[in-house]
Amino acid sequence: MFLKRLVTGVLDVNTYIIGCPQTHEGAIIDPGGNEEEILDTVHDEGLSVKYIINTHGHLDHSVGNKYIKEKTGAPIIIHCEDAIMLIIPQDPLLSIMLHEYSMVPADIQVNEGDIIEVGNIALKVIHTPGHTPGGMCLLTENIIFTGDTLFSGSIGRTDLVGGSYKTLIQSIKEKLMVLDGNLKVLPGHGESTSIKHERQSNPFFNLV
Repeated sequence: MFLKRLVTGVLDVNTYIIGCPQTHEGAIIDPGGNEEEILDTVHDEGLSVKYIINTHGHLDHSVGNKYIKEKTGAPIIIHCEDAIMLIIPQDPLLSIMLHEYSMVPADIQVNEGDIIEVGNIALKVIHTPGHTPGGMCLLTENIIFTGDTLFSGSIGRTDLVGGSYKTLIQSIKEKLMVLDGNLKVLPGHGESTSIKHERQSNPFFNLV
């Protein structure tokens, strides 16, 4: 699997570009800005963008949706419980910061357990509410994309509209910490980590 991380936008979002080497189908996870850089990478790797995937509905992770969809024709995927956030932003401050953002609705809404196929790559949807109601992680091979659910040494903030600390901790404990410890965690901000490392050292799991 081709995989590249780009740090995009004013809030340093981790945008991930994945691609299937056999079919050359690709997907863009959380386009947070820097759209031309994203598209240049796609072009350089000879990928055809099958999907644009948002791990959740916050603007910093979806600000590139409209431009990239216009350029590639790829449909936008989000969990059904966050779909409303793509057409009615929930955070006025982010809306101001990203004032050039143009709202565009999701084309595909997914649920827990759904499989998103990108060539021979299968991304399993794991619903992890708490940061937002429809926050989701994407599990494939030995990697899990965790959006703003789980970070290296931290967790997503829960003080924004729709956030719940109790729900987020429950999501992580019951749905992520039970996974293979060797899974590489690719979060929505910051550096990569592993499930095992977060089990052992993430301070949030010693406080509940």
